[in-house]
Amino acid sequence: MSQVVQPASGTGTLSKTNRVRFCIAFFVFSFCWMLALQVVAAVLLPQRLADIAPDSKDAIFGVLNSATALASLISNLVVGNLSDRTRSVFGRRTPWIASGGILAGITLFGVGVLPNGFLIGVSYCLAMVGLNMMIAPIIASLSDRVPESMRGTMSAFISAGTLFGSALGQIVGARFITMQLPGFIVSGVVMALSGVLAVLFWPKEDSSKDMPKTEGSLKDLLVSFRPPTKGARDFWLAFAGRSLLLFSYYMILNYQLYILQDYIGQSVEDSAVTISTMSLVLMVVSLISALSAGPISDKIGRRKIPVVIASILLAIGYALPWLMQSPLGMILFSAIGGFGYGMYGSVDQALNVDVLPNEEEAGKDLGILNIATTLGQMVGPIVTSAIVVATGSYQLVFPTAIVLVALACVFIMMIKKVK
Repeated sequence: MSQVVQPASGTGTLSKTNRVRFCIAFFVFSFCWMLALQVVAAVLLPQRLADIAPDSKDAIFGVLNSATALASLISNLVVGNLSDRTRSVFGRRTPWIASGGILAGITLFGVGVLPNGFLIGVSYCLAMVGLNMMIAPIIASLSDRVPESMRGTMSAFISAGTLFGSALGQIVGARFITMQLPGFIVSGVVMALSGVLAVLFWPKEDSSKDMPKTEGSLKDLLVSFRPPTKGARDFWLAFAGRSLLLFSYYMILNYQLYILQDYIGQSVEDSAVTISTMSLVLMVVSLISALSAGPISDKIGRRKIPVVIASILLAIGYALPWLMQSPLGMILFSAIGGFGYGMYGSVDQALNVDVLPNEEEAGKDLGILNIATTLGQMVGPIVTSAIVVATGSYQLVFPTAIVLVALACVFIMMIKKVK
Protein backbone atom coordinates (compact mmCIF):
# COMPACT_ATOMS: atom_id res chain seq x y z
CA MET A 1 0.00 0.00 0.00
CA SER A 2 1.34 3.39 -0.90
CA GLN A 3 2.35 6.27 1.28
CA VAL A 4 -0.19 8.99 1.95
CA VAL A 5 0.18 12.10 -0.21
CA GLN A 6 1.04 15.32 1.65
CA PRO A 7 -0.58 14.36 4.96
CA ALA A 8 1.66 16.63 7.00
CA SER A 9 -0.13 19.75 5.81
CA GLY A 10 -3.49 18.26 6.64
CA THR A 11 -4.54 17.77 2.98
CA GLY A 12 -4.02 14.01 2.77
CA THR A 13 -6.42 11.21 3.54
CA LEU A 14 -6.17 7.71 4.89
CA SER A 15 -8.28 4.77 3.80
CA LYS A 16 -10.13 2.90 6.53
CA THR A 17 -7.74 -0.05 6.18
CA ASN A 18 -4.67 2.18 6.51
CA ARG A 19 -6.16 3.96 9.52
CA VAL A 20 -6.61 0.62 11.27
CA ARG A 21 -3.12 -0.55 10.31
CA PHE A 22 -1.52 2.65 11.61
CA CYS A 23 -3.50 2.43 14.87
CA ILE A 24 -2.42 -1.18 15.40
CA ALA A 25 1.21 -0.44 14.49
CA PHE A 26 1.50 2.57 16.80
CA PHE A 27 -0.15 0.70 19.68
CA VAL A 28 1.83 -2.54 19.31
CA PHE A 29 5.14 -0.72 18.91
CA SER A 30 4.60 1.49 21.97
CA PHE A 31 3.26 -1.40 24.04
CA CYS A 32 6.18 -3.72 23.27
CA TRP A 33 9.07 -1.31 23.80
CA MET A 34 7.63 0.14 26.98
CA LEU A 35 6.79 -3.28 28.45
CA ALA A 36 10.33 -4.47 27.75
CA LEU A 37 11.92 -1.34 29.20
CA GLN A 38 9.76 -1.24 32.33
CA VAL A 39 10.51 -4.86 33.21
CA VAL A 40 14.12 -3.74 33.55
CA ALA A 41 14.01 -0.05 34.47
CA ALA A 42 11.16 -0.10 37.00
CA VAL A 43 11.82 -3.42 38.77
CA LEU A 44 14.69 -5.71 37.82
CA LEU A 45 17.51 -3.18 37.54
CA PRO A 46 16.73 -1.26 40.76
CA GLN A 47 16.29 -4.54 42.62
CA ARG A 48 19.59 -5.84 41.28
CA LEU A 49 21.31 -2.66 42.45
CA ALA A 50 19.62 -3.00 45.83
CA ASP A 51 21.00 -6.55 46.06
CA ILE A 52 24.59 -5.72 45.11
CA ALA A 53 24.93 -2.17 46.56
CA PRO A 54 22.23 -1.55 49.18
CA ASP A 55 23.93 1.50 50.71
CA SER A 56 24.47 3.39 47.45
CA LYS A 57 21.66 2.11 45.25
CA ASP A 58 19.93 5.52 44.97
CA ALA A 59 23.05 7.29 43.74
CA ILE A 60 24.06 4.48 41.34
CA PHE A 61 20.55 4.27 39.94
CA GLY A 62 20.55 8.02 39.40
CA VAL A 63 23.85 7.86 37.51
CA LEU A 64 22.65 4.98 35.32
CA ASN A 65 19.41 6.78 34.50
CA SER A 66 21.33 9.95 33.67
CA ALA A 67 23.82 8.13 31.42
CA THR A 68 21.11 6.31 29.49
CA ALA A 69 19.03 9.46 29.17
CA LEU A 70 22.04 11.28 27.71
CA ALA A 71 22.54 8.44 25.23
CA SER A 72 18.84 8.71 24.33
CA LEU A 73 19.08 12.46 23.93
CA ILE A 74 21.96 12.30 21.45
CA SER A 75 20.72 9.27 19.50
CA ASN A 76 17.17 10.63 19.16
CA LEU A 77 18.40 13.89 17.67
CA VAL A 78 20.95 12.22 15.36
CA VAL A 79 18.64 9.46 14.11
CA GLY A 80 15.74 11.87 13.60
CA ASN A 81 17.92 13.99 11.31
CA LEU A 82 19.50 11.05 9.50
CA SER A 83 16.12 9.41 8.87
CA ASP A 84 14.99 12.63 7.17
CA ARG A 85 17.99 12.22 4.84
CA THR A 86 17.76 8.43 4.33
CA ARG A 87 17.16 7.23 0.77
CA SER A 88 16.35 3.52 0.35
CA VAL A 89 13.91 1.17 -1.33
CA PHE A 90 12.35 0.63 2.10
CA GLY A 91 11.71 4.34 2.69
CA ARG A 92 13.20 6.86 5.08
CA ARG A 93 11.96 5.48 8.41
CA THR A 94 11.62 1.69 8.06
CA PRO A 95 15.35 0.70 7.98
CA TRP A 96 16.03 2.55 11.23
CA ILE A 97 13.03 1.04 13.01
CA ALA A 98 13.81 -2.60 12.17
CA SER A 99 17.54 -2.41 12.93
CA GLY A 100 17.00 -0.39 16.10
CA GLY A 101 14.74 -3.07 17.57
CA ILE A 102 17.37 -5.76 17.12
CA LEU A 103 20.12 -3.64 18.71
CA ALA A 104 17.90 -2.63 21.62
CA GLY A 105 16.73 -6.21 22.28
CA ILE A 106 20.22 -7.72 22.39
CA THR A 107 21.71 -5.02 24.61
CA LEU A 108 18.73 -4.85 26.99
CA PHE A 109 19.15 -8.58 27.61
CA GLY A 110 22.87 -7.89 28.17
CA VAL A 111 22.01 -5.71 31.17
CA GLY A 112 20.93 -8.88 32.99
CA VAL A 113 23.99 -11.03 32.26
CA LEU A 114 27.02 -8.71 32.24
CA PRO A 115 29.22 -9.04 35.33
CA ASN A 116 29.88 -5.49 36.55
CA GLY A 117 28.38 -2.03 36.77
CA PHE A 118 30.47 -0.50 34.00
CA LEU A 119 29.51 -3.11 31.39
CA ILE A 120 25.89 -2.98 32.55
CA GLY A 121 25.94 0.79 32.02
CA VAL A 122 27.46 0.45 28.52
CA SER A 123 24.90 -2.16 27.48
CA TYR A 124 22.03 -0.11 28.93
CA CYS A 125 23.19 2.96 26.97
CA LEU A 126 23.37 0.92 23.75
CA ALA A 127 19.85 -0.32 24.43
CA MET A 128 18.69 3.30 24.57
CA VAL A 129 20.46 4.03 21.28
CA GLY A 130 18.59 1.14 19.66
CA LEU A 131 15.32 2.23 21.22
CA ASN A 132 15.66 5.76 19.86
CA MET A 133 16.56 4.38 16.44
CA MET A 134 12.92 3.22 16.51
CA ILE A 135 11.20 6.06 18.36
CA ALA A 136 12.58 8.99 16.34
CA PRO A 137 11.40 7.73 12.92
CA ILE A 138 8.11 6.36 14.29
CA ILE A 139 7.18 9.78 15.71
CA ALA A 140 8.40 11.55 12.55
CA SER A 141 5.97 9.41 10.56
CA LEU A 142 3.12 11.23 12.33
CA SER A 143 4.15 14.30 10.36
CA ASP A 144 4.87 12.80 6.95
CA ARG A 145 2.34 9.95 6.82
CA VAL A 146 -0.65 10.96 9.01
CA PRO A 147 -3.11 13.82 8.26
CA GLU A 148 -3.37 16.60 10.86
CA SER A 149 -7.02 15.75 11.54
CA MET A 150 -6.04 12.26 12.75
CA ARG A 151 -2.88 13.00 14.73
CA GLY A 152 -4.70 13.18 18.05
CA THR A 153 -6.18 9.72 17.48
CA MET A 154 -2.82 8.24 16.46
CA SER A 155 -1.12 9.97 19.39
CA ALA A 156 -3.75 8.39 21.62
CA PHE A 157 -2.84 4.90 20.38
CA ILE A 158 0.85 5.65 20.99
CA SER A 159 0.05 6.84 24.50
CA ALA A 160 -2.27 3.92 25.25
CA GLY A 161 0.33 1.42 24.12
CA THR A 162 3.03 3.14 26.17
CA LEU A 163 0.92 3.28 29.33
CA PHE A 164 -0.46 -0.24 28.95
CA GLY A 165 3.05 -1.55 28.32
CA SER A 166 4.39 0.35 31.31
CA ALA A 167 1.76 -1.10 33.62
CA LEU A 168 2.09 -4.67 32.35
CA GLY A 169 5.89 -4.37 32.31
CA GLN A 170 5.88 -3.59 36.02
CA ILE A 171 3.63 -6.57 36.69
CA VAL A 172 5.90 -8.86 34.66
CA GLY A 173 8.98 -7.38 36.36
CA ALA A 174 7.47 -7.95 39.80
CA ARG A 175 6.90 -11.61 38.91
CA PHE A 176 10.62 -12.01 38.20
CA ILE A 177 11.92 -9.92 41.13
CA THR A 178 13.39 -12.97 42.89
CA MET A 179 14.33 -14.82 39.65
CA GLN A 180 15.74 -12.13 37.42
CA LEU A 181 17.41 -13.81 34.41
CA PRO A 182 14.15 -15.03 32.77
CA GLY A 183 12.80 -11.50 33.16
CA PHE A 184 15.77 -10.07 31.26
CA ILE A 185 15.26 -12.67 28.52
CA VAL A 186 11.59 -11.68 28.16
CA SER A 187 12.47 -7.98 28.03
CA GLY A 188 15.11 -8.50 25.33
CA VAL A 189 12.85 -10.57 23.09
CA VAL A 190 9.88 -8.20 23.38
CA MET A 191 12.08 -5.15 22.72
CA ALA A 192 13.47 -6.76 19.55
CA LEU A 193 9.94 -7.59 18.36
CA SER A 194 8.70 -4.00 18.80
CA GLY A 195 10.44 -2.64 15.70
CA VAL A 196 9.77 -5.70 13.55
CA LEU A 197 6.05 -5.75 14.37
CA ALA A 198 5.71 -2.01 13.74
CA VAL A 199 6.96 -2.23 10.15
CA LEU A 200 4.90 -5.37 9.52
CA PHE A 201 1.64 -3.85 10.75
CA TRP A 202 1.71 -0.34 9.30
CA PRO A 203 1.11 0.38 5.59
CA LYS A 204 4.28 -0.24 3.60
CA GLU A 205 6.38 2.89 3.34
CA ASP A 206 7.13 4.07 -0.20
CA SER A 207 10.68 3.93 -1.47
CA SER A 208 12.63 7.12 -0.83
CA LYS A 209 15.28 6.38 -3.49
CA ASP A 210 13.76 8.88 -5.93
CA MET A 211 13.38 11.68 -3.37
CA PRO A 212 15.77 14.63 -3.85
CA LYS A 213 19.05 13.79 -2.18
CA THR A 214 20.54 16.09 0.42
CA GLU A 215 23.93 16.89 -1.00
CA GLY A 216 26.60 18.72 0.95
CA SER A 217 29.75 18.57 2.95
CA LEU A 218 30.28 17.33 6.47
CA LYS A 219 29.90 20.93 7.60
CA ASP A 220 26.47 21.10 5.91
CA LEU A 221 25.45 17.91 7.70
CA LEU A 222 26.54 19.30 11.06
CA VAL A 223 24.74 22.59 10.39
CA SER A 224 21.57 20.63 9.66
CA PHE A 225 21.43 19.65 13.34
CA ARG A 226 20.93 23.26 14.43
CA PRO A 227 17.76 23.84 16.49
CA PRO A 228 14.94 25.81 14.85
CA THR A 229 14.85 29.56 15.55
CA LYS A 230 12.65 31.28 12.94
CA GLY A 231 8.98 31.12 13.92
CA ALA A 232 9.83 28.66 16.68
CA ARG A 233 8.31 30.37 19.77
CA ASP A 234 5.53 27.80 20.19
CA PHE A 235 8.00 24.99 19.46
CA TRP A 236 10.17 25.97 22.43
CA LEU A 237 7.17 26.58 24.70
CA ALA A 238 6.04 23.02 23.92
CA PHE A 239 9.57 21.81 24.63
CA ALA A 240 9.65 23.55 28.04
CA GLY A 241 6.18 22.37 29.02
CA ARG A 242 6.85 18.78 28.02
CA SER A 243 10.20 18.73 29.81
CA LEU A 244 8.79 20.03 33.10
CA LEU A 245 5.80 17.70 33.07
CA LEU A 246 7.99 14.69 32.43
CA PHE A 247 10.51 15.85 35.07
CA SER A 248 7.71 15.66 37.61
CA TYR A 249 6.40 12.27 36.49
CA TYR A 250 9.75 10.49 36.33
CA MET A 251 10.73 11.87 39.74
CA ILE A 252 8.21 9.43 41.19
CA LEU A 253 7.81 6.75 38.50
CA ASN A 254 11.48 5.76 38.41
CA TYR A 255 11.71 5.62 42.20
CA GLN A 256 8.42 3.94 43.05
CA LEU A 257 10.11 0.71 44.24
CA TYR A 258 12.39 2.65 46.59
CA ILE A 259 9.50 4.87 47.72
CA LEU A 260 7.52 1.78 48.69
CA GLN A 261 10.48 0.18 50.47
CA ASP A 262 12.25 3.19 52.06
CA TYR A 263 9.53 5.86 52.41
CA ILE A 264 6.52 3.67 53.17
CA GLY A 265 8.52 0.81 54.74
CA GLN A 266 7.42 -2.25 52.79
CA SER A 267 9.47 -5.40 52.39
CA VAL A 268 10.76 -6.57 49.01
CA GLU A 269 7.91 -9.06 48.67
CA ASP A 270 5.22 -6.61 49.81
CA SER A 271 6.54 -3.87 47.53
CA ALA A 272 6.34 -6.26 44.58
CA VAL A 273 2.68 -6.95 45.41
CA THR A 274 1.94 -3.22 45.70
CA ILE A 275 3.63 -2.48 42.37
CA SER A 276 1.52 -5.18 40.74
CA THR A 277 -1.64 -3.60 42.18
CA MET A 278 -0.52 -0.12 41.07
CA SER A 279 0.19 -1.43 37.62
CA LEU A 280 -3.23 -3.06 37.25
CA VAL A 281 -4.88 0.19 38.29
CA LEU A 282 -2.67 2.18 35.92
CA MET A 283 -3.43 -0.22 33.08
CA VAL A 284 -7.17 0.38 33.37
CA VAL A 285 -7.21 4.14 33.90
CA SER A 286 -4.53 4.91 31.31
CA LEU A 287 -6.31 2.96 28.59
CA ILE A 288 -9.56 4.78 29.33
CA SER A 289 -8.00 8.24 29.40
CA ALA A 290 -5.57 7.80 26.51
CA LEU A 291 -8.02 6.22 24.07
CA SER A 292 -10.75 8.76 24.84
CA ALA A 293 -8.90 12.08 25.16
CA GLY A 294 -7.05 11.88 21.82
CA PRO A 295 -10.10 11.31 19.58
CA ILE A 296 -12.05 13.91 21.59
CA SER A 297 -9.20 16.37 21.03
CA ASP A 298 -9.40 15.71 17.27
CA LYS A 299 -13.18 16.14 17.30
CA ILE A 300 -13.20 19.48 19.16
CA GLY A 301 -9.99 20.69 17.51
CA ARG A 302 -8.32 21.59 20.81
CA ARG A 303 -5.14 20.34 22.51
CA LYS A 304 -4.84 22.60 25.56
CA ILE A 305 -7.99 21.54 27.44
CA PRO A 306 -6.77 17.93 27.96
CA VAL A 307 -3.37 19.29 29.07
CA VAL A 308 -4.92 21.52 31.78
CA ILE A 309 -7.11 18.71 33.13
CA ALA A 310 -4.17 16.30 33.01
CA SER A 311 -1.94 18.71 34.94
CA ILE A 312 -4.53 19.08 37.71
CA LEU A 313 -4.96 15.30 38.01
CA LEU A 314 -1.18 14.77 38.10
CA ALA A 315 -0.80 17.34 40.86
CA ILE A 316 -3.49 15.58 42.91
CA GLY A 317 -1.81 12.24 42.24
CA TYR A 318 1.56 13.55 43.48
CA ALA A 319 -0.04 14.98 46.62
CA LEU A 320 -1.70 11.74 47.78
CA PRO A 321 1.41 9.71 48.78
CA TRP A 322 2.82 12.90 50.32
CA LEU A 323 -0.26 13.26 52.54
CA MET A 324 -0.94 9.52 52.90
CA GLN A 325 2.34 7.75 53.65
CA SER A 326 0.91 4.32 52.88
CA PRO A 327 0.55 1.80 50.04
CA LEU A 328 -2.94 3.21 49.46
CA GLY A 329 -1.41 6.63 48.76
CA MET A 330 0.78 5.15 46.01
CA ILE A 331 -2.12 3.16 44.56
CA LEU A 332 -4.18 6.37 44.39
CA PHE A 333 -1.21 8.06 42.72
CA SER A 334 -1.40 5.39 40.02
CA ALA A 335 -5.16 5.84 39.67
CA ILE A 336 -5.47 9.62 39.57
CA GLY A 337 -2.01 10.57 38.34
CA GLY A 338 -2.09 7.74 35.81
CA PHE A 339 -5.40 8.96 34.41
CA GLY A 340 -3.93 12.45 34.08
CA TYR A 341 -0.74 11.22 32.44
CA GLY A 342 -2.74 9.12 29.99
CA MET A 343 -4.81 12.16 29.08
CA TYR A 344 -1.68 14.25 28.51
CA GLY A 345 0.02 11.51 26.54
CA SER A 346 -2.98 11.14 24.24
CA VAL A 347 -2.46 14.64 22.80
CA ASP A 348 1.26 15.04 23.46
CA GLN A 349 2.68 13.91 20.11
CA ALA A 350 -0.16 15.56 18.18
CA LEU A 351 0.63 18.87 19.89
CA ASN A 352 4.33 18.43 19.12
CA VAL A 353 3.66 17.90 15.40
CA ASP A 354 1.25 20.85 15.33
CA VAL A 355 3.95 23.29 16.55
CA LEU A 356 6.67 22.22 14.09
CA PRO A 357 8.16 25.33 12.42
CA ASN A 358 9.26 23.35 9.31
CA GLU A 359 7.57 20.05 8.45
CA GLU A 360 10.32 19.20 5.93
CA GLU A 361 12.63 18.74 8.92
CA ALA A 362 10.09 16.84 11.03
CA GLY A 363 12.44 14.02 12.03
CA LYS A 364 15.13 16.37 13.28
CA ASP A 365 12.78 18.83 15.03
CA LEU A 366 10.69 16.07 16.64
CA GLY A 367 13.99 14.56 17.74
CA ILE A 368 14.67 17.84 19.54
CA LEU A 369 11.21 17.80 21.11
CA ASN A 370 11.72 14.19 22.14
CA ILE A 371 14.84 15.34 23.98
CA ALA A 372 12.26 16.55 26.52
CA THR A 373 11.45 12.91 27.22
CA THR A 374 15.07 11.99 27.80
CA LEU A 375 15.62 15.13 29.85
CA GLY A 376 12.65 14.06 31.97
CA GLN A 377 14.14 10.60 32.41
CA MET A 378 17.52 12.14 33.20
CA VAL A 379 16.70 15.19 35.34
CA GLY A 380 13.73 13.70 37.21
CA PRO A 381 15.76 10.90 38.84
CA ILE A 382 18.67 13.30 39.47
CA VAL A 383 16.36 15.68 41.33
CA THR A 384 14.86 12.84 43.36
CA SER A 385 18.29 11.41 44.13
CA ALA A 386 19.59 14.83 45.18
CA ILE A 387 16.60 15.46 47.46
CA VAL A 388 16.91 12.04 49.13
CA VAL A 389 20.69 12.33 49.58
CA ALA A 390 20.38 15.88 50.98
CA THR A 391 17.40 15.31 53.28
CA GLY A 392 17.47 11.55 53.90
CA SER A 393 13.77 11.40 53.01
CA TYR A 394 11.32 11.37 50.12
CA GLN A 395 9.07 13.99 51.77
CA LEU A 396 10.13 16.91 49.54
CA VAL A 397 9.96 14.89 46.31
CA PHE A 398 6.19 15.15 46.05
CA PRO A 399 5.71 18.94 46.51
CA THR A 400 8.59 19.52 44.10
CA ALA A 401 6.79 17.42 41.49
CA ILE A 402 3.59 19.42 42.04
CA VAL A 403 5.40 22.72 41.39
CA LEU A 404 6.99 21.35 38.19
CA VAL A 405 3.71 20.12 36.70
CA ALA A 406 2.07 23.48 37.45
CA LEU A 407 4.86 25.29 35.60
CA ALA A 408 4.52 22.84 32.70
CA CYS A 409 0.84 23.71 32.34
CA VAL A 410 1.65 27.44 32.27
CA PHE A 411 4.16 27.03 29.42
CA ILE A 412 1.80 24.92 27.31
CA MET A 413 -1.05 27.38 27.80
CA MET A 414 1.19 30.13 26.37
CA ILE A 415 1.34 28.34 22.98
CA LYS A 416 -0.53 30.37 20.34
CA LYS A 417 -0.48 28.02 17.34
CA VAL A 418 -2.85 25.46 18.87
CA LYS A 419 -6.11 25.94 20.71
